[in-house]
Amino acid sequence: MEINIKGLEEALGINVVPTVATKGEGVKELLFTVKKIAGNKEGYKPKILNYGEKIEKALENLEELIKKENMELVAKYPSRWLCLKLLEGDELILKETGLINNSEFLEKLEKIREPLIKTYDEDIESILADIRYGLAHGIVKEMVKKKEKVTSDFTERVDKIVLNRILGIPIFLAIMWLVFKLAFDFGGPFCDWIDGFIGFIGKWVSVGLDNIGAAEWFKFLIVDGIIGGVGAVLVFVPLIGIFMLAITFLEGSGYLARAAFVMDRIMHSFGLHGKSFIPLIIGFGCNVPSIYGTRVLETDRDRKLTALLCPCMSCSARLPVYVLFAGLFFAQYGGTVIWSLYILGIIVAVILGIILSKTIYKGMKPIFVMELPPYRMPTLKYLSIYTWEKLKHFLIKAGTFILAASILVWVLLNIPYGAPKDKTLLAGIGKAISPVFSPLGFGKWEAVSALVTGIVAKEVVVTTMAEIYSAKKEKEVEEKTSFGQDLKEQIIGLSSAFKEAVKNMFSLKSGIFEAEEEEGGWKANIRKAFTPLSVYSYLVFVLLYWPCMVFAFALRAEFGWKLLGQTFLIYTLLPWIMSFLVYNIGKLLEIG
Repeated sequence: MEINIKGLEEALGINVVPTVATKGEGVKELLFTVKKIAGNKEGYKPKILNYGEKIEKALENLEELIKKENMELVAKYPSRWLCLKLLEGDELILKETGLINNSEFLEKLEKIREPLIKTYDEDIESILADIRYGLAHGIVKEMVKKKEKVTSDFTERVDKIVLNRILGIPIFLAIMWLVFKLAFDFGGPFCDWIDGFIGFIGKWVSVGLDNIGAAEWFKFLIVDGIIGGVGAVLVFVPLIGIFMLAITFLEGSGYLARAAFVMDRIMHSFGLHGKSFIPLIIGFGCNVPSIYGTRVLETDRDRKLTALLCPCMSCSARLPVYVLFAGLFFAQYGGTVIWSLYILGIIVAVILGIILSKTIYKGMKPIFVMELPPYRMPTLKYLSIYTWEKLKHFLIKAGTFILAASILVWVLLNIPYGAPKDKTLLAGIGKAISPVFSPLGFGKWEAVSALVTGIVAKEVVVTTMAEIYSAKKEKEVEEKTSFGQDLKEQIIGLSSAFKEAVKNMFSLKSGIFEAEEEEGGWKANIRKAFTPLSVYSYLVFVLLYWPCMVFAFALRAEFGWKLLGQTFLIYTLLPWIMSFLVYNIGKLLEIG
């Protein structure tokens, strides 16, 4: 594109600095210009957009009213901006300024707004937006010349397919399936290798502790509680990393913005719009920032309704649980099984949204306006920075939160110390509530106890499973093995994992944890404790029950106790109902 910089400066009355963000071009010039203008604010007067005689007269009357009755607001806010927001009837500004409680002012405001609404037969927010977009379109047409139409034509051609009313949603589902297949196929062999490497570390740490005469309880705490517990979660780092890389690629390419656009029609079915899908997409990474992401929505009703649907979006913390069970019970179909859980979460969110919008959160369907960026190929720098930002959150959590939870689980499994696991404090808690879960196909205390600890964080479900189902071993290393020999095997294993990952990409068969577990190994014990049907029922429960404690803190801070209570009630009953339906319908159909 050829941009007329001087013409743009004259049209807007501001300094314009061209930059190329991906190459860092123009950044120094931009900072220099900011510094220069900051030192001479009085001489910097951007042009004021004229909205036409009638709207300008209304703004003038409103400004006089504010200066007359609320002069302190003029000192706090730019007066023209404030008048525009009040003319639009912006709820947030009315609340923040306290004018929402001033009935006399609201009556006078409505008298100023009413003639405009009658004249234009439209809400004022849409009128002002149309004028701004009209001017922007005119300036772009005049100041921007396209040297070639390749990029534009490419974007338009692709959008005709991915934004198609019929094909849009199937394409979105297919892309998400491809993301999970890619993560499962390529990440699976590396997960198996890390699993073996953590076993190697635990084995030799145990030998070292034996050699220094460490107490038995301390040895089991370190090896089973810390290395085994945290290691059970770290096994899934390659798969989560590849999943995050794929999502980052979709963000950077411009496709995820299209996903929000495509979902607009579905979101409208329960009185929301495509913009609400943005916080929900964020929820695929973590449900906590998705709560803060609701701030992009205009009304209080939209924010609360969207927040109530966020837990249906399957966050990355649930992914280790899915991968563990999908790998153990569904082998090469693991990627498809995990994909089905994500899609189920979206379907449940739609149904729940329709119910809530017809009952507690009735309201008008809002208008959705969104700019779609052109398709771009994300740079390696972009992919590495933002993938690492997402993965770093998981690793920090594993080194702090999950570490503490692993120690707590080990303690609960060893009170009283030396007792069989089914006679411990954690077993007692699990047995007390396990009858509630029997109709869902997993009424054993082991599975229920993992759900209880999983309230803290979903990764802890895997940690708890690893500690409950692992068998204590008095002798960890045979005399004939050596540290050097074992380390050499690990290095060879890493090379084999890479070859296997590449092979999986070009074959239909792939899997994770397919190797036979030694007798008494915790994964082998899990295989004996579940059936494929009861596992899927369990995974549906993990998908839909309370996300984590941090989510609760974020929800209460953002929306208060009432919405927290509603969310807790919904995500206590909903997972039980859905798992009950899955398990019992599966039994009727003789599945699993």
